[in-house]
Amino acid sequence: MRVIGRVFWLLLAIGGQPDLALPVSAGAPLPVDAAPALELIPIVTAGLESPLYLTHAGDDSGRLFVVEQPGRIRIIQKGRLLDAPFLDLTSRVRSGGERGLLGVAFHPEYRRNRRYLVSYTRGPDGATVVAEYHASENPNQSETTEKVLMTVPQPYANHNGGMVEFGPDGFLYIARGDGGSGGDPGNRGQNREELLGKILRIDVDRGTPYAIPADNPFAAGGGRPEIFAYGLRNPWRFSFDRETGELWAADVGQDDWEEIDLIRRGANYGWRIMEGAHCFQPRTGCQTAGLVPPVAEYRNQRPRCAITGGYVYRGAGIPTLRGAYVFGDYCSGEIMTLSGRRTGVPQVLLSTVLKISSFGQDQAGELYVVGHGGTVHRLVKAKGSGP
Repeated sequence: MRVIGRVFWLLLAIGGQPDLALPVSAGAPLPVDAAPALELIPIVTAGLESPLYLTHAGDDSGRLFVVEQPGRIRIIQKGRLLDAPFLDLTSRVRSGGERGLLGVAFHPEYRRNRRYLVSYTRGPDGATVVAEYHASENPNQSETTEKVLMTVPQPYANHNGGMVEFGPDGFLYIARGDGGSGGDPGNRGQNREELLGKILRIDVDRGTPYAIPADNPFAAGGGRPEIFAYGLRNPWRFSFDRETGELWAADVGQDDWEEIDLIRRGANYGWRIMEGAHCFQPRTGCQTAGLVPPVAEYRNQRPRCAITGGYVYRGAGIPTLRGAYVFGDYCSGEIMTLSGRRTGVPQVLLSTVLKISSFGQDQAGELYVVGHGGTVHRLVKAKGSGP
């Protein structure tokens, strides 16, 4: 049995040297017709502290926003990391291990209303907070007034989830881990009266402090109305396919299996009954009726330890990768896709020495790789690799 939680944040708590402009090499080949030759181009190699996520504001500015675990949001503008943070929440955030400022989501009408949401671990009690902020008249500087929308107590220090993102329906989706420890001792993933171990969905444009979408699966009863899907362990990163609207989530496993799920409304993804497509506690019985299996999984044997979810690639720069789900592993540094693009065996696209804490996407759909040691790289087609 690995240490409590057995997630990639074991290494985050230990720390390490910055990733800098580290060399990368080709990984195990895909089938010839599906294996683009890729490389990473360094965008930021110094000045970031423990970055965990990267996104854009959808405002045509070309800026990239990077979440730093201690509690800051930084801006990359025209390829340069700005010195002043967009937002500094270090006085409110409890950081370390799996805690910290964990996510940011810009409102679909951000250009007009300057609204955005953050998810962070609160000090001193370690509860997870979703709060709203507004950018100031200076587009590179946020106001500091906070409107708290949701506070969820955390029974343990790990499995905080933390991803927030607006779906194509305009609602806010929130990832919640199972509350921590190992093996979900409170069975929170299966408890529909708990918000932990779930993907939540709320309407931040109505209600006080938010409203429940009418078609949420338990809006009329049977569970907490915020729940969109359940039975998840620690869905650290999820994303929407910008072409189909499908919701992809990578759920970090316990002892043996990392999984990729296509998230459907009201679906039960099995944790703690299942780990991936396998019984987690076979001696206590394993009733799988009604559970939704992952679309793909892989064993987390060394050097692999924990999946980092990514995106279905919809950019223009790597045509042969279009439509493929791209993800990685925190410990091995591998960037992977699925052999069948939507399902199948994970295949290595590129091997790196980065601690991949997240992937990111710009407004054009091009992909970035966030290294927890302090780097941002762009994933591109290798020079001289043909069309």
